[in-house]
Amino acid sequence: MNKNNQSKIILALSLPIAILIIIASYRGLFIPGTYSKETLNWTSQAVGQDAINLFLITPFLIFTSLLAYKKSRIALLLWSGCIFYLVYTYVIYCFAVHFNNLFLVYCLILGLSFYSFMYFLFSQIKEPIVDWFNDKIPVKTMGIYLFVISCFFYFLWLSEILPAIFRNTTPNDIIDIGTLTNPVHALDLSVCLPGLLITSILLLRKKPMGLLLAPTMMTFCILMDITIGGLVVVMKVNGLDADWSLTGLMGLLALVSVTILVKYLRSLKHKND
Repeated sequence: MNKNNQSKIILALSLPIAILIIIASYRGLFIPGTYSKETLNWTSQAVGQDAINLFLITPFLIFTSLLAYKKSRIALLLWSGCIFYLVYTYVIYCFAVHFNNLFLVYCLILGLSFYSFMYFLFSQIKEPIVDWFNDKIPVKTMGIYLFVISCFFYFLWLSEILPAIFRNTTPNDIIDIGTLTNPVHALDLSVCLPGLLITSILLLRKKPMGLLLAPTMMTFCILMDITIGGLVVVMKVNGLDADWSLTGLMGLLALVSVTILVKYLRSLKHKND
């Protein structure tokens, strides 16, 4: 595909998404009653997520899409991770937030983000991905790290889920947020953690798709680490039970992830076309 057309499409997809996120996040943050049907716990998390979306994710989306428009490969890879994060986030808004007047906005953001990610995959699938990188690419470091992170979160979530299944009870976190299931558990166990595992295996084998998706998944992990840590702060501010140590752990994981991602991206060749 023509690089100019690709860059224009990325920007054309990103700007409407950014505008819609601003609308949804502003209403969630500043219009009373947006989350009136939610529990205090889930309302706090929704408002915290709106703040993160407005002040972190939207600027990051716009910034990376503008640089991708200028044919920066680094920006393109970071953009794809941001888009994957938005797919994840707005699945939760669409399916785990009670129906409100932002429902169609949530659906639009989810749809645009999903097809943007599909466009990213299909537009790059025939690219000579291996030739993008020099010989210093830290394949083992990135691959092993993604594998370890996926196993860590599998252990963390299953340690909450399995005891409840064996006792035929509902986990306390689901009771607190007032949803039918925990959407984070559902998305992680069915999509994200398998995705991290598959990417790590492909990367360790130096497969083109592994090389392409590794920075996508790492960017997603960084944004998610920041989100989890930030939501703990919001919950504490609202007087809810939350573990400060989780914020510290997520901060540490984000720092390690950024370090590995920067080293990985430095192995990209400077040629842009």
